[in-house]
Amino acid sequence: MVRTRIAPSPTGQDVHVGSVATALMNFAWAHRNKGQFVVRIEDTDRSRLVPGGEKKMLDTLDRIGLPGDESPKVGGPYAPYRQSERLAVYKKYAEELVKNNKAYYCVCTPERLTKMREEQQAKKQLPKYDRLCLNNQDEVKKKVLAGEKHVVRLKIPDNEEIVVNDLIRGQIKFGTKDIDDQVLLKSDGYPTYHLAVVVDDHLMKITHVIRGEEWLPSTPKHVIIYQSFGWELPVFVHVSLLRNPDKSKLSKRKNPVWTSWYLDEQGIYPEALLNYLALMGWSHPEGKEKFSLDEYVEKFDINDIQTTAPVFDPVKLDWMNGLYIRESQNSNLKTQILEFYKKRKINLDENLVEKTIPLIKERIKKLSGYLPLCEFFFNKPEKYEIDLKSKKDLLKNLGEELEKVKDWKASVIGESMQGLVKKLGVKAGEFFMVVRVAMTGKKISPPLNESMEILGKEECLKRIDQSPRIQ
Repeated sequence: MVRTRIAPSPTGQDVHVGSVATALMNFAWAHRNKGQFVVRIEDTDRSRLVPGGEKKMLDTLDRIGLPGDESPKVGGPYAPYRQSERLAVYKKYAEELVKNNKAYYCVCTPERLTKMREEQQAKKQLPKYDRLCLNNQDEVKKKVLAGEKHVVRLKIPDNEEIVVNDLIRGQIKFGTKDIDDQVLLKSDGYPTYHLAVVVDDHLMKITHVIRGEEWLPSTPKHVIIYQSFGWELPVFVHVSLLRNPDKSKLSKRKNPVWTSWYLDEQGIYPEALLNYLALMGWSHPEGKEKFSLDEYVEKFDINDIQTTAPVFDPVKLDWMNGLYIRESQNSNLKTQILEFYKKRKINLDENLVEKTIPLIKERIKKLSGYLPLCEFFFNKPEKYEIDLKSKKDLLKNLGEELEKVKDWKASVIGESMQGLVKKLGVKAGEFFMVVRVAMTGKKISPPLNESMEILGKEECLKRIDQSPRIQ
């Protein structure tokens, strides 16, 4: 039975898009093999927890179509799925390691550890714990029994070679002389990531650990912990991190990285985001770029994951989302546009949105692109991209010509204006640019004749009359 998991930490605003990409692989591999996808919350770093962060993350995973088969939200046979509720479990296993001489107590103060590292750095040595407490365990244990604050450290074997078998990267070897005696259990009773992840993955019967490559240097420690307990190792798969188009790291300090930003601020469809992220480090066997989540699950194979760093390009994501918009029904698109702006406290006229959709459906790539293109339908322009004061005579002739139009339809409006171009002997391109700016304020807009039909004769004449007075 294939069991995969993700273990996000609620220390940010939402789920990182890179974590969604990894979650997608875990979800697909579990479901393709009729297994379970587990969502486990790592909330042991209490100082960095964001209030409401866990709920936001779980809701976002549900919203984009990657709900956990087991999670804090739905429960499961290996509950609890929140690490802060499993402290007694971690303490039990940490004590077991100490009892079997695979770990040891340490009572060194932060001040001593800081001084030790500074001295090592001054000597250009690799910063590592000097094992003072390991070499004095009898005395240390007495202090522990007396109630002195302490941590539990992993006892790294001396001068051994640890081999990590990564499914997509092959064998990776680490020398234990370069591995520090990692703290497993902190003085406050909370585990570090290294103890908690191994204990939880074992107890929850996780078969495949598919995670970001940033955890690869920690994996030999995890292998040692597995071996110290005598537990079977899972299959390790370390996937490459997402990169910007310039190959720099996708960082929340420099980039929009939260999934909800793309959904709520940009108006990217959840299915389009998943489709795009599916292509990060993997290619459809038939070369397709657009496919459903079900098709991805059917075709995905972890053996096909590429180790080259995938490029997360927001421009390409917008293009992908545009494909989904163009294939959506007009009625659905209307509802999505209305709801998107309503969440931003902008209530648009439903009938007007419905009329404009045929004009912009092929043009917008995300829901946030609707209003910048269509705001002139709802409000007359306040600014104009060209100076219309010098075009007063042309606009006066235009107003007089359009006043004669009885059947206010796009085709009739267009014929009337074409006739005026010939009558005045002006260049058509320049003429229609002036009309477009008078109507919309911009040089680029949805189709002009159809836009004027929607605006209505009275509004168009009013804008022609008023536009020269405004800069």
